[in-house]
Amino acid sequence: MANHKSAAKRAKQDVKKAERNSRTKKTVRTFEKKLRTAISENDKSAAETLLVSYTSKLDKAASKGVIHRNQASRKTSRLMKQVSAL
Repeated sequence: MANHKSAAKRAKQDVKKAERNSRTKKTVRTFEKKLRTAISENDKSAAETLLVSYTSKLDKAASKGVIHRNQASRKTSRLMKQVSAL
């Protein structure tokens, strides 16, 4: 346990941030799963709309530092390539 008031506050803030980050990661994974399902079913119109929302969520997570920006860029690029190939 923290010995100082500021350390106790920091510990509480860390718990809040960890919860927020895990929620963001879960949302991103859910959108990726939906997008990959649409790609596997060759549903181009659904895949294109999901790609826009997925890219938005991914970029926001990268800007907040939840995931690395290069990882976000790599995932976006690979999925865009798959959607355009439909």
